[in-house]
Amino acid sequence: MKNNQANARILVSQAVAADAPAVMELLVGAATWLKSKGSTQWSALLSGDDHHNVTGHIDKGELFMFKDGDVLAGIVLLMQVPGDWDHGLWGKDGHESIVYLHRLAISREYAGQGLGADIVRWAEEGVSFPGKDRIRLDCIANNAKLNAFYSGLGYTYKGTSPSGFCLYEKFYS
Repeated sequence: MKNNQANARILVSQAVAADAPAVMELLVGAATWLKSKGSTQWSALLSGDDHHNVTGHIDKGELFMFKDGDVLAGIVLLMQVPGDWDHGLWGKDGHESIVYLHRLAISREYAGQGLGADIVRWAEEGVSFPGKDRIRLDCIANNAKLNAFYSGLGYTYKGTSPSGFCLYEKFYS
């Protein structure tokens, strides 16, 4: 990591195995909130299904935690190797210089305070991945607020997948 702070209050660290319960609690909280808003996004988490394999990503060093003291305020997953999901959305080729951003989640206690934008900016500037020059991400097409969030942070819309996900990309240095 080049920088271990997302903002003046929030420190960044890579998650370790012992952090998995807190990370899952944050993700389930996000899924519960999404459900309260009428979304089924991440709903599998509510029945205990972690088909995104959070613990596997922790073991690979791909999950980053954003803490305010001892409080887990947010997380993000940064993958240097695309998963099956990414191949399905972006195609099989052209992934060598890409970092994939997934599972950006904020504790409801920190919602509306700009932490999501701070985390995305940290992913662009606070960590370095040799040979990588851009970040790709996707979000569900019918969430206008989330799409506006990413485009407002300078991510370029690259199209919508047949499965209904908007694709975004941004070069960084």
